[in-house]
Amino acid sequence: MSVTPRDKAVFEAGIKLGALYHQFVGSPISPKTVDSLEKAISQSISVQPFVKSITVHIDRDMVMENLNSFGYTELTGPMLTVDAVIRYENYEVFAGMALKDGYPLMQVKEVKEA
Repeated sequence: MSVTPRDKAVFEAGIKLGALYHQFVGSPISPKTVDSLEKAISQSISVQPFVKSITVHIDRDMVMENLNSFGYTELTGPMLTVDAVIRYENYEVFAGMALKDGYPLMQVKEVKEA
């Protein structure tokens, strides 16, 4: 069986979410830098091929709860909520990452033929 454009679109969505997670988790973050880190993550991933849109939200309450004595913490997967739309040929994949049962679960939400 050959790989279809739909298969490639879904694969690209997974690659984008995996790259985002492994590139940015562990980054130092403070209440003052949450906005700029959200923007940097979104802009970094948005330049990759096939990304139509991406939004990144960092849970500010979780950041505040995990501050160390120096006033910062590290970004963790559970802090991230991500929504992305990946377009490959005539397919759009709606994918994301959100906390589910204590785990930052990545998932394909929908695939549409555009």
